[in-house]
Amino acid sequence: MTILQSHKHLVIAALMIASVILAILYRVYVSAEPKETVPTYSIDRFIAADTCGGCHSAIFAQWERSTHHLSHTDTVYLGVSDFLREGLKDPDEIEEAEACVKCHTPVGVITGYPTKSSDDRSKIPELARMGIQCDYCHCATEAHKMYNNGLIIQPGHGEEDPGVKRGPFKDSESDYHETAYSAFHTNAEICGTCHNVKHVVFATDLETTYTEWKNGPYYSDDPKRRVTCQGCHMVQRPGVPATGSTQRPLNPGQAVDDGPQREHIFTHYFVGANAYLPKLNGDAEKSQMAISRLENAATLGITQQAHRKLIIEVKNTGAGHYLPTGMTEMRQMWLEILVTDKKGKTIFASGVRDENQYLPADTILFNTVFGDGKGNPVENIAKAREILKDKRVPPGQSLFETVELPPGKLNGATVKATLFYRSASQKMLDKATGKGTHPLPIIKMAEAQARL
Repeated sequence: MTILQSHKHLVIAALMIASVILAILYRVYVSAEPKETVPTYSIDRFIAADTCGGCHSAIFAQWERSTHHLSHTDTVYLGVSDFLREGLKDPDEIEEAEACVKCHTPVGVITGYPTKSSDDRSKIPELARMGIQCDYCHCATEAHKMYNNGLIIQPGHGEEDPGVKRGPFKDSESDYHETAYSAFHTNAEICGTCHNVKHVVFATDLETTYTEWKNGPYYSDDPKRRVTCQGCHMVQRPGVPATGSTQRPLNPGQAVDDGPQREHIFTHYFVGANAYLPKLNGDAEKSQMAISRLENAATLGITQQAHRKLIIEVKNTGAGHYLPTGMTEMRQMWLEILVTDKKGKTIFASGVRDENQYLPADTILFNTVFGDGKGNPVENIAKAREILKDKRVPPGQSLFETVELPPGKLNGATVKATLFYRSASQKMLDKATGKGTHPLPIIKMAEAQARL
């Protein structure tokens, strides 16, 4: 008997201890983000948004009931975030599920309440419930990281001593607060620090809107050629979609009610692709603006490569980021394809919703699928240790889908392809908030037809 065999149990124990140590080291040095200390301020150092609205009435009206204003009170967000925390036992997954408040309730987080998404919301100060608000953004100076809300701020001392408010003009004056020009407020980084999201423990990229823009054609080292987030989303107003496929005319006006006329005032509607939330809160105008943005974001083309083979081109013509972007494991952008014969009879269908508005499993979806680290897909991003699939359309580029049609007489048949979008899976939302609670609108982004 060898020494190794006689001490087999000791060898096994040593190997088990070594594996545990390696796992801990992996988590600390590779997988986990370093813990950071969130600066804490007194809530009375901030100014309520309606105070700002006293002088900036037009901007305040645009911001009111925007997705920024509603970021804390959005009932869909609250319902889904509660649902995603249910049943979690892994502390790393719980930590991620509790982290949404960093961007959704930023003033609350930096004033000490809430510290996690499951805190008693009734105890959150009224000012913090205003979501992403004037004072929070306009006291920002820079970002120390480009994800999970890395803003560095310098707030004043409340209503009586509001401090310095920063913005895009070099000649601003105010009788109420100090003013300062801020190039940071004209660049994408002020947006990107919340519109890039990493898992707080596993460091998985969960949302990459800023990175998509930075790596795309709308970014340039030359500021004159660069189109920032603000160059589309803060140019848009009713009747002006301001996408990459439309004109983006300047918005002349006044930033303050009795202020000077300016060549361009950045709008504060903060419209993206969410057509449901504003209307749910009584603002049909912003909902229509979201629809207009989606209708000017993409195009479709159909070619017949062989007798039974179709090629469908989906081109991102309007977005400075991928289509879709944001929480793309939840967003739904898909192709509905219908082929009808000369008599109008359907001989092929794909991506057609059922009576519950759910999509069939074989639908051509443009989305992201996350995994549990072992190759298994997960619905809950709190469990996202890896990216299994990222099928989306980069800015200015196309994806091509090949569709095989069934045998039969296809001469003279008509193909109709439609690109649809909605903010989330209706099936998942029904599961999270109750069936029929939030029937999401479905927007037709683009359509194409061809005869075979």
